[in-house]
Amino acid sequence: MAPQRVAAFVLAALVAAGVALIVLELRLGADEFGQAAVADPCTAEVAFPGDGVDASVQRIVLSGLNGAACDLDTTREELVLAFVPEAPGVEPIEWDRETIERTVRSGLLRAADDAAARGSIGSVTALVLRQLIERAPIDWLIRGGEEIAGLFD
Repeated sequence: MAPQRVAAFVLAALVAAGVALIVLELRLGADEFGQAAVADPCTAEVAFPGDGVDASVQRIVLSGLNGAACDLDTTREELVLAFVPEAPGVEPIEWDRETIERTVRSGLLRAADDAAARGSIGSVTALVLRQLIERAPIDWLIRGGEEIAGLFD
């Protein structure tokens, strides 16, 4: 066989193999690979791995963000980005006092409920926390969070 025919045959075989691989990958779901799936914060389960205080705090924060995002009818990711005014493509949130109060309370209530459902806190503790979250002045709740965050600085 002439070298030119062998080269043409090898080239054709490589092209056919390349096409076959692309078709196979597409059939196996490659068109969806790398796409971010944004969960609905109103129904999303918080699954942060691990034990101990750090993992518990992470789960509480994620639950709180889910509750706040659900209240604002946005995603958790968009809520976090809303705190950065120069973030591109994010709908700004009107942060008036009523919105802040409603959102903080929703987030804290969701975090308390999720912690109780996971067994991280007991039902009596969850009840007391819910009563405190629903009735405490919002400034006290926010300052308490700032003071707790200050312990980790």
